[in-house]
Amino acid sequence: MRWTRLCSAAVSTAALSVLVAAPNAATAPREEPPCTAGTAPYQRELEEELGLEADGRQSPEDCAAIRELQRHLGISPADGRADLRTYRYVLADRVRRDPAERGGCPARAYRVTCVDLNRQLLWVQQDEGLVFDPVPVRTGRDGLETRGGWHRIYWRNIDHFSTIYNVPMLYAQFFDGGQALHGTEDDLFSSGSGGCVNLTLADAEALWDLLRDEDHVYVWGTKPGTGG
Repeated sequence: MRWTRLCSAAVSTAALSVLVAAPNAATAPREEPPCTAGTAPYQRELEEELGLEADGRQSPEDCAAIRELQRHLGISPADGRADLRTYRYVLADRVRRDPAERGGCPARAYRVTCVDLNRQLLWVQQDEGLVFDPVPVRTGRDGLETRGGWHRIYWRNIDHFSTIYNVPMLYAQFFDGGQALHGTEDDLFSSGSGGCVNLTLADAEALWDLLRDEDHVYVWGTKPGTGG
C-alpha cells in the first residue's frame, strides 16, 4: 500500500507539491532553501511511495517531496535524500497504518513482541492491535544472526554491560541465551549486531517500560545483506 493511500492525515503527493511550492497564506512568506540531495540507494522505492515517476533518478521535485516526507516522519536531518533510514521509517509507518502488513507475526490474546528480520522492524501487538508502534531496529550480522522462532523474556537489566563486546546494553531484555532487546547509540542502519536486537535508546526505554519477564517474543525472516 502506497504512502498516498495510507492515511488522509498524511501528506499526499498533491499536498506535498503545494507545501513545497507555496507557504501558508496565513503566515509570513518563508524562503524554502534549495533541496540539493542527489540520487540515493532507495530512490525508486520512495518515488513509488510518494506516487512520483519511479525512474530511480533524483529530481528537484523528488528531493522536495522526500524532504517533506522526512519532516512528516520526524526524520532529522530532513535533507531529501532517499537513504535507508528514510526507507525504514516509511516501512514502519506502513506497518503501523495497515494491519495486513503485520501478517508475519502471529496474533495472540497475550502480548507479543514482533521482530521482523526482513524489514528490520520491531513492534508489539496483542490480538490484532498494536500496543507499541513499529520502529526500526538492527539485528545480528552474518554468522551472528538473531535466532528465529518463539522466545520469552527471561531476564531484564536496565544498565547491563557486555563484557564480550565491551559495550553498554541499556534497557536490556534477554530472550534467548545472550541475545537481548536493548538500546544503542550506534547507527541502526549499517552493518549488524552481535545477535541482539538493537533499538534507539528512546525506543528501548519505552519498550522496557512496557514489557515484563515472561513476555513473548517472536522473530522471523532473514536480515537483508549489508546496506539492505
